[in-house]
Amino acid sequence: MKGKKEEYKREIITHSIFTLLGKEDENIPVLERNLGVRIFSRGERIVLKGAKEDVEEAGRKLEKLLKEIAGREYISKEEINFLLSENRKITGEGIVLPRKVIRPRTGNQAYYLEMIEKNSVVFAIGPAGTGKTYLAVAAAVSYLLRKRVSRIVLTRPAVEAGESLGFLPGGFIEKVDPYLRPLYDALYDMLPADRVKRYIDNGTIEIAPLAFMRGRTLNDAFVILDEAQNTTHIQMKMMLTRIGENSRLVVTGDITQVDLPETSFSGLIEIQEILKDIDGVVFVYLSNKDVVRNNLVRKIVKAYEEYEKDR
Repeated sequence: MKGKKEEYKREIITHSIFTLLGKEDENIPVLERNLGVRIFSRGERIVLKGAKEDVEEAGRKLEKLLKEIAGREYISKEEINFLLSENRKITGEGIVLPRKVIRPRTGNQAYYLEMIEKNSVVFAIGPAGTGKTYLAVAAAVSYLLRKRVSRIVLTRPAVEAGESLGFLPGGFIEKVDPYLRPLYDALYDMLPADRVKRYIDNGTIEIAPLAFMRGRTLNDAFVILDEAQNTTHIQMKMMLTRIGENSRLVVTGDITQVDLPETSFSGLIEIQEILKDIDGVVFVYLSNKDVVRNNLVRKIVKAYEEYEKDR
């Protein structure tokens, strides 16, 4: 037929097709909107159809996206939107703090900070060394310094605060303090020591075990629940219902390192199903590709993932 523009087709083969397209190809519409072409799947082949220029550009973007998600099991629609955005900035200005400027070093880390900015509740799930806690603390300090909140609340479950620590001297706080120490370390890395001490002394920054959150309402606060894989169903529900007016909650954890007794089920694992369709709640998944602590740590995490997958 004369005048009809010829349709162009390109195929991309990838082992990450199920991650990219999602359950029952649910991510295809968001990919088509971002890439401006029609998308089909055939086995491990992704087929792009449209005008030649559009298909070639879409192919370049898609190949870049596939490199970023290689090895992952899940990617959300929101993350696809972010990773394919023309306005995405990975380096940019970062978070400017008194002692340093903290910049995301991977696309997933940039997406993580973006989601913290746009949502009231953010869950960050991934292995050690991916910056889950560090970036959350940086965001919290930034919010405090810009007076977007009046205080920071940092909390962790103290899983072994019972019999295994019973032989240690001191009261409950002294016994669980080692579990809270990584949160102190992050603060001292971002703020002068005298300011951290002043904020803690006057209650502007509170660092406490999760048990201390019961019965409270946390208004005008940036709240971080760290090591959340070690919360039970009841503890997770309790923490999520503490959030008051003008507050943000970031929940971080590694679901491959649950230290709960075998009779308890991780609240972080099950919450992914419970809150999956709630507006204002976002799940961010980090992987070994986001490990920035040390190249050796990245290799160790990957080795463990392969070992556990084989088993």
